[in-house]
Amino acid sequence: MAATAQKDSRGIVIAAVIITSWFLLLAYLLQIPVNAASPFTYLFVLLQTHLYTGMFITAHDAMHGVAAPGRPALNKAVGTVAAFLFAYNWYPRLLPRHHQHHRHVATEQDPDYHHGSFWPWYLSFLKQYITWWQILLMALTFNVLKYFFPVENVVLFWMLPAVLATFQLFYFGTYQPHKGEHAPQNHHKSGTQSKNHLWAFVSCYFFGYHYEHHEKPYLPWWQLYKEKS
Repeated sequence: MAATAQKDSRGIVIAAVIITSWFLLLAYLLQIPVNAASPFTYLFVLLQTHLYTGMFITAHDAMHGVAAPGRPALNKAVGTVAAFLFAYNWYPRLLPRHHQHHRHVATEQDPDYHHGSFWPWYLSFLKQYITWWQILLMALTFNVLKYFFPVENVVLFWMLPAVLATFQLFYFGTYQPHKGEHAPQNHHKSGTQSKNHLWAFVSCYFFGYHYEHHEKPYLPWWQLYKEKS
């Protein structure tokens, strides 16, 4: 019981750190002067992108019940908040689709899968997960934010990182591991990154270790690297 409680607490703390870091960094970046000649401008865009990706990964962990294991109400709350802050994704809509992906990976019943090249697959992926009401809420939020902050800040540090994060999640978490043909004995129909924990974290919170995730979906993202041989 003590070990379980400790594990629960770490997962919640990690989720809180990601969400809080995203919010505080965004609040800071919306107010600073934008200097196109400064490398820090682009570093901040990449950092905010990474935090956006981390929020979706947190919501993903909640879909597997491991954001706050043993505490389903809190787990759902964490997942709902993390998903909603990422371009108004709706957790109850994402949840069944993600489990359908795990049950029918790389088949016609898999909502994440598309038999084709990168761009058609990416567009198919977006169609599965972006709704009109999300677009309307993003447009409304953009118009509210630009009333209080410079437009270039809103675009660079709120809009652009959200778009880039969809690329990051799609490429490392869907396209790269599931593209192409897989051996018949590979029942997860998934590839995996070469072992490099630093790159695996930076690229997509260890979800390049994708076969390992499908093999043990009950592991939170921050323990997934332990399964990489």
